[in-house]
Order: sequence, then C-alpha cells, then structure tokens
Amino acid sequence: MTAFITAFLMVFLAELGDKTQLLVMTFAAKYKWQTVIWAVFAATALNHLIAIIIGIYLNTVINMNYIHIAAACVFLLFGIMTILQKKKNDRFKGTRVILNPFWTVAIAFFLAETGDKTQLATIAIAARFGEWLPLLAGTTLGMIVADGLGIWMGIIINKYIAAEKIQLFSAAFFIFCGFFELATVFT
Repeated sequence: MTAFITAFLMVFLAELGDKTQLLVMTFAAKYKWQTVIWAVFAATALNHLIAIIIGIYLNTVINMNYIHIAAACVFLLFGIMTILQKKKNDRFKGTRVILNPFWTVAIAFFLAETGDKTQLATIAIAARFGEWLPLLAGTTLGMIVADGLGIWMGIIINKYIAAEKIQLFSAAFFIFCGFFELATVFT
C-alpha cells in the first residue's frame, strides 16, 4: 500500500502544471473529453509500465536523447499539421483522417510523457519499491486525476474562446514542445 500511495502522490504532484497536463488541456478543447481521458489512460499505463520495467531492471539501457528527439519531431509535426488543418479541412471535406483523435492524443501524450519528470519519478519509485502492480496503479491513477483537472479546464476554455484561437494556440504549443524537447537533448 505504501508503494501505491507514494506513486500516486508523487505523480499527481509532479503532473500539476506540467507540459503534458497543458497538452491534455489543449486536446480537451479540441476533442471529446472521453476520448482524451481514455487516450491518456492508455498512454500512461503503457508509458509507466515501461518506466517501471526500466526502474526495476534496465535503468541504464535506454539513451533518453533518442526518445527526446523522436518526441520533438512528433510535436513539430503536430504543430504544423494543426496550423494547416483548417486549409486541409476546407480542401478535403469528407476525406478520411489518418489518425483518429484517440490515437492522436495517445501517441502525443505517450511521447510527451517519455523522459518527462513523472516518468522519471516512476522509474525512481520503481527502483526503490520494486512492486510493479501497485506502482502502475498508483502512477496511472495519479496521472488520470491530475490530467482530469486539465481536461476540465480545457472544456471550460473551449466554451469561451473561439476555435480558431484555440487552434493557433495548440499549434504554437506543439511547436514550443518540439523545440523544448530538442533543447533538452542539446543542452
């Protein structure tokens, strides 16, 4: 029970105000909240399971710079796609989107969370406690509660701000995250 409570509190507090919580707010202003929360749940469970395995067994195997570079590329791509989305929607009405909202959120969140402080906290907790199931439950629940607050805020923002402004902010935020990820590699 100590591992679960520690994991929950550590991840919940680390996620408050984190870039992934802001990412969730952005997605919640664009997509249905149910889609966003389920995508965050799936991405978090997978991401933190990997973190726990790393923390318990493979702490020095993965070079995080490669993950940061991949995340940066995806964020920059999402930013550019968001900027071009209105033109694309006007030009290709009725065409099928490559990634549905669930996969868009899940992939972006997974990559944003990779190497993030909550994943690093999960690795550290796993190295200390070594109990994968209570850690996975605690970290995932901590993330869902914190990001649930972000989703709620995103819904409120969507009610009072024009969709075009949200789209522009989303694009700028994705591009900022891309450059931030690159900065973590090269600094």
